[in-house]
Amino acid sequence: MNTEFENFRAGFVSVVGRPNAGKSTLTNALVGSKVAITADQPETTRRIIRGIVQLEQGQLIVVDTPGMHRPRTLLGERLNDMVRESLVDMDAIMVCLPANEPIGPGDRFLLEKVKAAQTPVFAVVTKADLVDKAAMADKLIEISQLADIKFAEIVPVSAVRGEQIELLAELVAKQMPVSPPLYPRDMATDQSEETMVAELIREAALVGVREELPHSIAVLVEEMAPRLRKDGSELIAIQADVYVERPSQKGIIIGKKGARLREVGTRARSSLEKMLGQQVYLDLHVRVAKEWQRDPKLLSRLGF
Repeated sequence: MNTEFENFRAGFVSVVGRPNAGKSTLTNALVGSKVAITADQPETTRRIIRGIVQLEQGQLIVVDTPGMHRPRTLLGERLNDMVRESLVDMDAIMVCLPANEPIGPGDRFLLEKVKAAQTPVFAVVTKADLVDKAAMADKLIEISQLADIKFAEIVPVSAVRGEQIELLAELVAKQMPVSPPLYPRDMATDQSEETMVAELIREAALVGVREELPHSIAVLVEEMAPRLRKDGSELIAIQADVYVERPSQKGIIIGKKGARLREVGTRARSSLEKMLGQQVYLDLHVRVAKEWQRDPKLLSRLGF
């Protein structure tokens, strides 16, 4: 081994939890940049996202996963399959347990799956900023008394405030095998640029929508290429389709005289320009793909 990395540790860490447990916010905080979209709605994450946490003497490949839930569609079944697969061959697992919510059947079901993986498990008490010290003390006792599972550590964190994020990374890194870096030292994620573009557009489309509509939204980037402006400067031209399942949902996304779709475009363009580091021309179209969450062919076309 290169002597430069003789004391270096690197490995894979799965981040699991039920929907809306703070997994993606935690992943972004650990990485130090936005690699996973976040929203108020549960089941926002639909892909396995690998974020790379660069430490002085270590590297954590943090695998953000969809929330484990009771599936109602073929998409839901595939998301749960992703979670199960993410527990295999990991060097550690972080289970996100929100501080402001009771531990329920969904958490216990997931903990049974985690226990079977036979790898170091960290209980990460997320959303610590939402409870007082007394409630946090009760939560820590509750987690420590969970039957049949011994945690490597129980760590309360506030990802939005950055509290105890560095401590968590250092504790997890100690459980990693001695290894040279597994990814380049300046890399934050191995997601393709096109995938991140589609996700940022979906994040913008999720703002303010409720009930079943968030689950019905998918985004497919049809074209993405540099384009010269009249003044000779370059921008990135992106054409993307926002898919919903019913014509009524299409009307909601577009809004009166296209007002809501323009808002989505403005939000998305701001995020895209920040990520890509240059100006973006964004062309959005809303299309209906009937019951795409239940259709194997449509799921494949949309990347699931």
